[in-house]
Amino acid sequence: MSSEELARKLQRRLDGEQHDPKLGSPAQTGADEEQSHPVRPSTAAVNGDASSELTEKLSRRLDIHDGTAKPKQMKVFNPYTEFKEFSRKQIKDMEKMFKRFDSGKDGFIDLMELKLMMEKLGAPQTHLGLKNMIKEVDEDYDGKLSYREFLLIFRRAAAGELQEESGLMALARLSEIDVSTEGVLGARDFFEAKVQALSVRSKFEAEIREEQEEKKRMELERQQRRAAFKELQSTFCS
Repeated sequence: MSSEELARKLQRRLDGEQHDPKLGSPAQTGADEEQSHPVRPSTAAVNGDASSELTEKLSRRLDIHDGTAKPKQMKVFNPYTEFKEFSRKQIKDMEKMFKRFDSGKDGFIDLMELKLMMEKLGAPQTHLGLKNMIKEVDEDYDGKLSYREFLLIFRRAAAGELQEESGLMALARLSEIDVSTEGVLGARDFFEAKVQALSVRSKFEAEIREEQEEKKRMELERQQRRAAFKELQSTFCS
């Protein structure tokens, strides 16, 4: 008999006791005592559900440490919609910087690649300092920086959540990507933040239109060069 069936029988018994006190006599409770015990694990399971998320994270951390963790599938995200506080130009600059130092071309910046990045930026870090930098934004505990985690560095820098002397602040400051004056998180007061929040969408659409216009201009120039080449070619062939 499964624990679920036992739980249902126990519930029926408790319901019966509320309608007929005789069912709650010591003789009958003793006879059913054995059936009441299997219900306890379900109560413990309910209590365990409250911390299941934390348990899962800790278990994954231990698996990573033991080298037995399975690769965790990363969710595809849109940086333009998730990081609305940054302009498209800022996000593209961050993406270029990320790809430049992702020498392994695997979509991550590991410890050695971060070491090279900080040296190139003129702010070399110790081995422990590099590990602490990754740890501060490493949401999946894989010991390296994904593109999203890389963007989190600039979000926290713009929000003033990084210590001035930290390695992450040095990275954000020396990257030449200005996040201090643009976007909602860089606003100084509530009114300015509200105005900028209302204009985010129109600014986003304007940037898209600019990109489309730029593509049109490039295509037109390409067609003009092709036409000029054909005209010159026909001149020589005639």
